[in-house]
Amino acid sequence: MSDKNAELVWKEYVTRELEKVTPILKRHGYRLEDVQPHIGGERYLMQAVTTESGRKLILLGRGSDNRRVLIKATSDNGGIHELDRERMGRELLKKINFAYHTFLSPEEVAYLKEEGFVILITAFIEQERTFLERPLQEQFGLALSAFKAQESAHATTSTHLKAIQGVFETLRVNDYLKKFGEFRKNTLSRQKNPSLRRTLNDAELALVRGAATIAQYEGFLTHVDFVPHNIRIVGRDIYLLDHSSLRFGNKYEGWARFLNFMMLYNPPLEEAFTRYVRDNRTPEELESLKLMRMYRLGEIIYYYTRALEKSSGNLHTLNEKRVTFWGFALEAVLKNAPLRPEVIAAYQKVRDELRSPEERERQKGLH
Repeated sequence: MSDKNAELVWKEYVTRELEKVTPILKRHGYRLEDVQPHIGGERYLMQAVTTESGRKLILLGRGSDNRRVLIKATSDNGGIHELDRERMGRELLKKINFAYHTFLSPEEVAYLKEEGFVILITAFIEQERTFLERPLQEQFGLALSAFKAQESAHATTSTHLKAIQGVFETLRVNDYLKKFGEFRKNTLSRQKNPSLRRTLNDAELALVRGAATIAQYEGFLTHVDFVPHNIRIVGRDIYLLDHSSLRFGNKYEGWARFLNFMMLYNPPLEEAFTRYVRDNRTPEELESLKLMRMYRLGEIIYYYTRALEKSSGNLHTLNEKRVTFWGFALEAVLKNAPLRPEVIAAYQKVRDELRSPEERERQKGLH
């Protein structure tokens, strides 16, 4: 399917669902805002590539009291399952007796089931500044506190595992190895780049050799998409927005996603966290972080490889650049080296040139 077809399918889905869900929202006193960044830009590509996830609309709206809210709405079976699981996960986090810190969540305003739709409405968390607009030291402190809160929830007994079963996904070392093997195999079946092939093969070998280290730190709560657009900051508190991205696995998987993101958006923060783990935690934990970073980089390389099949024109070219860039990032992590500034600058330049105006606007809303 070309990007035009994938985009058309998504736009038709959005139009159809909005026509059905808007009257339901109106009956309950909610109206939608004019600008909806979460359904535009490259959002359609995510839906086209990640076919295993359910479809849903993420919308901004206002209540009858003019209070701003975030609305997640779906009539898709997969999407309904995701929303139900997200809601159950948020409630379970308040109760599980092996989590010793509070996990802040936006207040649930309404949970509706009508006319085949499930609609989850939560308060929109306003913030004075985004995460990336804050000083480096503040960013570090905020993120570290969030990671410590997550790793305080450690499922170590059969009672713990029973409590989370059916609500949170659980990944163990063999799951990570199997998934990375699939990332590598499926990427290389589509990519003929010898350098990328060598890098992915080396990464898989490192993961296999580090299996015992991965297993040593499994069973922890981790937010696997802990990046700025999934959090809001009020004072010193961090609110998690996407509870569907919580699971129990290696405790450094969430750190890995965050550090890989910062390789592109804030390299000094990535360096600060790497140095923190190296100086304050065991060598095995530093190795676990490295292995998880490789795992997540293999995942994103595979994502953009699949995206090539759904895209054409500038977006196709951009996805090729993305595969190459994240391949360089994986090579850097393998070598315990920083990603060269000129590589980052060159990618940022071409990315900004190739993104559509709608996607550039969407990214402003996310970050």
